Amino acid sequence: MRLEGKVAIVTGGGSGFGEGMARRFAAEGARVVVADIDAANGRRVATAIGEAGGTALFQEADVAKAAGARDMVQAALGAWGRVDVMVNNAGYTHRNQSMMNVGEEAFDRIFDVNVKAIYLAALEVVPVFRRQGGGAILTTASTAGLRPRPGLTIYNASKGAAIAMTKSMAVEFAPDRIRVNCLCPVAGETAMLADFMGGDTPENRARFTASVPLGRLSLPEDIANAALYLCSDEASFITGVALEVDGGRCV
Repeated sequence: MRLEGKVAIVTGGGSGFGEGMARRFAAEGARVVVADIDAANGRRVATAIGEAGGTALFQEADVAKAAGARDMVQAALGAWGRVDVMVNNAGYTHRNQSMMNVGEEAFDRIFDVNVKAIYLAALEVVPVFRRQGGGAILTTASTAGLRPRPGLTIYNASKGAAIAMTKSMAVEFAPDRIRVNCLCPVAGETAMLADFMGGDTPENRARFTASVPLGRLSLPEDIANAALYLCSDEASFITGVALEVDGGRCV
């Protein structure tokens, strides 16, 4: 059990990559707060974890709001008295199109969920980690922040910011024994895939898949496996990393 005794919060835990991470973490011994704005799916995942023999609770949270960040951390502390792992996985995007057609409201929501939420979570969890003597923060960034695709400029920019925040936070919080890393998945089987591609059609899937040297899109289990390593004690000397989980897309 690679996360035995640890408490993890996973935002966007009700579907896609977040669900994969929440389930894998629980299977490896973690007690998991499944945080999501989607109550039905969040409860579904927490229930499934319990039915599989794991330990999880659901906390409804809009991670772009200070109250949402506070509630999910307090849920973990109230249930289990500690937090060891904070996973900033919740994400938002616009449909693949010219940035000239992306409205201001969409721009703000993308940066609120993909960037501001990292800051808000840190405000709540870093003091906890300092009291405990350390912890791990992991953010789901994207290959979009490293090798941007056309038509996703605002989303790409938000993920570039997430990568920069990861590296800066890693340096700032290293004296507190707080490790900060991020994952950079290639497009995968999540609810946002259709928006990334500009429509989920066989032609678009073929075009996106052709850009990945290993010949497929990412799966939740690919991301969960990488997340498990970076959040475990096996990665105790790794911080500030933007790990590409992309089948060679960024090579």
